[in-house]
Amino acid sequence: MADLIISVSGLRGIIGENLTPEVAVRYVAAFAAQLPPGPVVVGRDGRDSGPMMKSAIMAALAASGRQCIDADVCATPTIGVLVKARGAAGGVQISASHNPPAYNGIKLFGGDGRVLDASKGAAVRQAYLDGRSAFVSHDALGEITVDEDPHADHLAAVLATIDRDRIAAAKHRVLLDSNHGAGGVLGERLLKELGCDVVSLGATPDGQFEHTPEPTETNLRDVAKAVKEYGCSVGFCQDPDADRLALVDADGRYVGEEYTLALCVQRAMNQPDLRGAIVINGATSGMSERIAAAADQPCFRSAVGEANVADMMIAKNATYGGEGNGGPIDPRVGYVRDSFVAMAQVLDLMTTTDQTLAELVDQIPRLHIHKSKAEVSADRLPELFDALIELHGDAEASTGDGLRLAWRDKWLLVRGSNTEPIVRMIAEAESETTAQQLCQSAADLLQKP
Repeated sequence: MADLIISVSGLRGIIGENLTPEVAVRYVAAFAAQLPPGPVVVGRDGRDSGPMMKSAIMAALAASGRQCIDADVCATPTIGVLVKARGAAGGVQISASHNPPAYNGIKLFGGDGRVLDASKGAAVRQAYLDGRSAFVSHDALGEITVDEDPHADHLAAVLATIDRDRIAAAKHRVLLDSNHGAGGVLGERLLKELGCDVVSLGATPDGQFEHTPEPTETNLRDVAKAVKEYGCSVGFCQDPDADRLALVDADGRYVGEEYTLALCVQRAMNQPDLRGAIVINGATSGMSERIAAAADQPCFRSAVGEANVADMMIAKNATYGGEGNGGPIDPRVGYVRDSFVAMAQVLDLMTTTDQTLAELVDQIPRLHIHKSKAEVSADRLPELFDALIELHGDAEASTGDGLRLAWRDKWLLVRGSNTEPIVRMIAEAESETTAQQLCQSAADLLQKP
């Protein structure tokens, strides 16, 4: 049980080892006990363990006296939209995101359609550890109903953010790689609504991943080749629960996830009704920050984590935000990372500017991110942070989410892992060498006795 990963937003583990039906029942029962009255929406990604997990979770909710709305295969952002559309008290998404097939997980939503914030998530975690539940008697059991079209409200919300007719007139040919996750169901429907000729890979949501699920350059080499071979203007590559999107241009060049957010921010800054403050996290590329500055708009950085970005977006009344892992957050749709928002808005930007994806990407000043990690005990982190602040005395230092050192043209983030005895080092600069050197400066200090 030690390997079960429990965070403020949910849990994740290996099916049959540390994530069992009993664990799922206890965890969701603890969640239900914290919620105000009302139904709970339940969805899942395409993993083959999803139906089993869904049955256990819906049983726990019914046993807690909750009406359970079965959305079945849905993307994570769709669950957020559906919670609000159905007036639910909360939601449960069954997904392990980009983890291998042996994994699955549980992600929790509040009645506002957002992933639980830190305080609410911590309360659920403690209730689970304490074994708390609110099971009811036989005459108060909840009912299970099936949502006949759980995707319609999400589709309508995304379409409302773009010029649907103009995109349809452009007749884009696009490749959609859902990799047998949850994204193909709504993804194909959205793209066809936008008049696209869709080449679809891995549309069946059965969890039989055709490549390692995280949408990185290495994992998407064959997909990138297919974009060029099929003559597509863009390749859209989702992770299994479809809250992240990586891009491939018409020449088969992997553009990646950081540019997904940057292009969406660029589009937002081009529109007078959207121009305003944006929020990104401390590990996201400065490309979005520079785009906002060019439009004379502020950019705020939150702690890493979707819930933290959403919290700050609300606090700052931001018009846009997201994380650099390919997850834009458009408040008009919901405060959840959303690959469908990304697809529609990137197509809208390409259409309204009459530019290819490659042309749009090449106009953004290129920055280089370098990531590394090292084993270190948590009690050494304060010492490391003090040494780094002294070493880089010319940087603006901020703490709260590890240590972030920022200069005008570069930054370094050093964070202890929440789940492993390691420290993660992420740096960005205008040259790859400089980014590597920043990470190395932290690594060198770790090696000192």
